[in-house]
Amino acid sequence: MKNTIFRKKSVDQLLHQHGKVRLNKTLGAFDLMLLGVGAIVGTGIFILPGTVAAEHAGPGIIFSFIIAAIVCAFAAMCYSEFASSIPVTGSAYTYTYVVFGEVIAWIVGWSLLLEYGLAVAAVATGWSAYLNSLLAGFNIHIPKAFSGAFDPANGTFVNLPAIVIIFITAFLLTIGVKESARLNTIMVGLKVSVVLLFIVVGVFYVEPANWKPLMPFGMKGVLSGAALVFFAYLGFDAVSSAAEEVKKPQRNMPIGIIGSLLICTVLYVAVSLVLTGMAPYTKLNVDNPVSFAMQLVHQDWISGIISLGAVIGMMTVILVMLYGGTRLIYAFSRDGLLPKIMSEVNPKHQTPAKNTWITATLIVFCAGFVPLDKLTELVNMGTLLAFTFVSIGVILLRKNKETPNDGFKVPFYPFVPIISFVLCIFLMSQLSTHTFIFCGIWMVVGLVIYFIYGRRHSLLNK
Repeated sequence: MKNTIFRKKSVDQLLHQHGKVRLNKTLGAFDLMLLGVGAIVGTGIFILPGTVAAEHAGPGIIFSFIIAAIVCAFAAMCYSEFASSIPVTGSAYTYTYVVFGEVIAWIVGWSLLLEYGLAVAAVATGWSAYLNSLLAGFNIHIPKAFSGAFDPANGTFVNLPAIVIIFITAFLLTIGVKESARLNTIMVGLKVSVVLLFIVVGVFYVEPANWKPLMPFGMKGVLSGAALVFFAYLGFDAVSSAAEEVKKPQRNMPIGIIGSLLICTVLYVAVSLVLTGMAPYTKLNVDNPVSFAMQLVHQDWISGIISLGAVIGMMTVILVMLYGGTRLIYAFSRDGLLPKIMSEVNPKHQTPAKNTWITATLIVFCAGFVPLDKLTELVNMGTLLAFTFVSIGVILLRKNKETPNDGFKVPFYPFVPIISFVLCIFLMSQLSTHTFIFCGIWMVVGLVIYFIYGRRHSLLNK
């Protein structure tokens, strides 16, 4: 098994082999839930409801969010069992290393890298749109050439605010996880307050006539909407990347993952109901639908507060998704599949600082030059692929005699993992052809890197 591409790691290896190269255990269940809410509530609540409602689902977007949440709930239970059984950084990559072997683990990790990297880029692009809207309220205007993705026909060449916010976030992550988590707690509090403000004020301007027809594009529109708003739930899997830095992971990981998902589902459905009730869905295809809806009912001061909340709120998404990406690359490197520089830990702050700066620098190219709509579908593809392997992997994990038995267990086993697997495959089938093509190219590049570098330098060679 030593030289095969399907060689596996034992649970004992994962928990004990890394010696001094460990991350500090500083996070509790509440920290994890806030990390999850910080990652999940962002672009999905401030931007996606308008676009998806206008082009795909109409007011039926509430069903799109519920369907996506159900898929995520099944996958979240599978993640929770893995995270509590194998509390090591690396998320789905680490889990599949145990049950499927090295090459499958690399493919899943490479998919997740696509998710985290492009999610950071996509959210930074959305953040830039809300920042421009907020500054315009103070009569401050960023030159058009520097305020959008490369599109000479539209007069934009580089999205400078998106680049700046990614580098600021990278700096925060190099200072330390606990310090970043404290800042995340403050920003999550502000963000949720703004979302609740929109719901409480907006409900007085709801006109039930705007909910008719409820599903103008039919069930097909609702399902394609579900595949797109799936992007809105990205983040709970990033929580599992923190497993190695969590106190009592067997108890705290499931609470963090499932708890954050439940909170966000309630917020998404409530916001979608109010948003589509306040304005006809045909008017909502704008970059800032939540603040735009408040402008339609002449609540400009609320609109300004929402823009500010969105600017603050989306920073937390960038923070947690960039965190997940850097910890995944750290795990790659620690296993020998990427150069050792990516797993070097800063002695002062105990964070992979070089890894963080290199990752952020690569991501800014996407954030600065690629339009938002091109990014979101690709992110969903990478996530769903990882979810399918984690779902079916739980069945193999249960058969592993080394796995500790004191952690969280998926209920109604094996039906929940199988249903999760089927639902993920179904949502994948709703994505466009060009997404499959680009994802295929990404996978080929990943496999080339694995066979040229990773397979030869893997620690399992020793």
